[in-house]
Amino acid sequence: MKHTHVSQADSASLQPAKKKRSMAAEVWMRLCRNKMAMIGLAILLVLVFCAIFANQLADYETLVIKQDMSIRLQGPSAEHWLGTDEYGRDILARLIHGSRISLVVGLVSVSISLVVGGLCGALAGYYGGIIDNVIMRVMDVLLAVPSILLSITIVAAFGTNLFNVMVAIGMSSVPGYARIVRAAVLSIKDQEFVESSRSIGTGTLRIILQEIIPNCLAPIIVQATLGVASAILSTASLSFIGLGVQQPVPEWGAMLSGGRTFMRDAIHLTVFPGLAIVITVLALNLLGDGLRDALDPRLKQ
Repeated sequence: MKHTHVSQADSASLQPAKKKRSMAAEVWMRLCRNKMAMIGLAILLVLVFCAIFANQLADYETLVIKQDMSIRLQGPSAEHWLGTDEYGRDILARLIHGSRISLVVGLVSVSISLVVGGLCGALAGYYGGIIDNVIMRVMDVLLAVPSILLSITIVAAFGTNLFNVMVAIGMSSVPGYARIVRAAVLSIKDQEFVESSRSIGTGTLRIILQEIIPNCLAPIIVQATLGVASAILSTASLSFIGLGVQQPVPEWGAMLSGGRTFMRDAIHLTVFPGLAIVITVLALNLLGDGLRDALDPRLKQ
């Protein structure tokens, strides 16, 4: 009977790959043990499903756009589960299609913040000196202005459309990402693997993108998750005051703004959009807290 012999060198060569796989598995297992984070993840997956298949779940033209004044301000019923709005449009259908707008604005605005703020923070932390002082003083000036006020200023200056809303929210969050990335870069830029890359003549941009940024992903992922929640709130706030997504496009903040006139006669016009915003933001915050705990090396056992 033949016996397969594995040398010590072969077994040692298998250990790094196994260890690399186990690190991702360990983070996932730690996240799974956090029940609140898993609840947030489940809610978020449902919202993503609704956003992707919104057209299949609710017809856009007949339920979201088409007005029918004969059924306006109706309460929840078997035909319209969450009732109708002041123009006879189905509230549930508008919430489903509104999830697409909220998630897209949240993801795009966070991507803008992450790219611009991450690059500024990486350059400031890597070079230091006058470059660090100039970049961080600009970030301090932006931090001195409330983010919602900065967003209002940008949207009011360039116009009220979806693209300008995403840019405004994204730029207002740049300083937070710059500070986080700068702190992470300062903690690892003098480590051995960075010095070895620098000694063989690797370019600065390549070192930042390939060596430094991947080792800063943990705080960036957590901040991005929480940033999506903040972006959704900012989008709803801008739409509520008339500077965000415009009618008849369904957006949760705009639905809140339109329903406040009828709060005494049809409170469901404001309750359901408000609940959608609260549940979405709560789910993202729960997931962000869970990711923070799962990615924290000090909590490893």
